[in-house]
Amino acid sequence: MTASKTHRLLLWAAATDRTFEERRVGPSRQRVLSGKCIHCGRRHTLTLAGEPLSSATVEHIVPKNHGGDDSIANLAIACTRCNVLKGSRLDCRRWNDPVLQRVIATLQDRRAQRRRDPPTWLDLRPTPPT
Repeated sequence: MTASKTHRLLLWAAATDRTFEERRVGPSRQRVLSGKCIHCGRRHTLTLAGEPLSSATVEHIVPKNHGGDDSIANLAIACTRCNVLKGSRLDCRRWNDPVLQRVIATLQDRRAQRRRDPPTWLDLRPTPPT
């Protein structure tokens, strides 16, 4: 995935996650979005261009190798560590594996609880599929 596509997906995931709020950081008081990892709740910060200022990664709730896509409902933000651990534990499992299905269901529920419409002041072009 290219950096610009990754940044766009990170920005969309943050913009539609109510744990992410606008903050100002650093001596220049840069505007950023700050919120929580879908897995562990660790705080992550992104620029308004979607560039991570922390170890934030794009989490595909339904893994891409199991048919997951880049739709907003399937995207979340996760720590690099959390994302890698989920992938190493679950990506190799067959689709009907109960552990894989339980983790997906848990993450889908968390994502649904955190879902919001993106703030109107953010420039979010182009829109990923819904």
